Amino acid sequence: MGYMNTASTSAPAEPRWLTDDEQRVWRSYMEASTLLWDHLDRQLQRDAGMPHVYYGLLVKLADSPQRRLRMTELAMLAKITRSRLSHAIARLEKNGWVRREDCPDDKRGQFAVLTEQGLEVLRETAPGHVEAVRQAMFDRLTPEQQKALGEIMQIVAEGLQPSEAGADLPWLR
Repeated sequence: MGYMNTASTSAPAEPRWLTDDEQRVWRSYMEASTLLWDHLDRQLQRDAGMPHVYYGLLVKLADSPQRRLRMTELAMLAKITRSRLSHAIARLEKNGWVRREDCPDDKRGQFAVLTEQGLEVLRETAPGHVEAVRQAMFDRLTPEQQKALGEIMQIVAEGLQPSEAGADLPWLR
């Protein structure tokens, strides 16, 4: 038992196991989120030939001033690694939906820019995607449940935001 030092004054804490109710909630959440992500991914693959992650990148670019973002900022907003973003942008460039531009004030920096063709793909794809989201989630929930879910997800997301400078974040990898 090399990891246990007999001179230690404190024993390892017992894990805080989930109660039966918490386990049911956790498993329901995991099943629903996996099925929802797969449902939306299949819809976008079928209708636009792109995965859900790529659609999200196009939306973030469309919502940005001049339809452009620094690659590092786009990775942060998408919550993905820089290498995954680079691969995705290369595929989107190949389709003519995005282009890269060098950053004039930073020799190493680059912008991802949504092209007119990319904006048109987004315009064509958005109605089917929003209908898939509506059918999969919002049509199944009452307004009160929607509000509660939004509040719950905001609490979870805020609790997972890093508070320290050296945090291991995907977009810094």
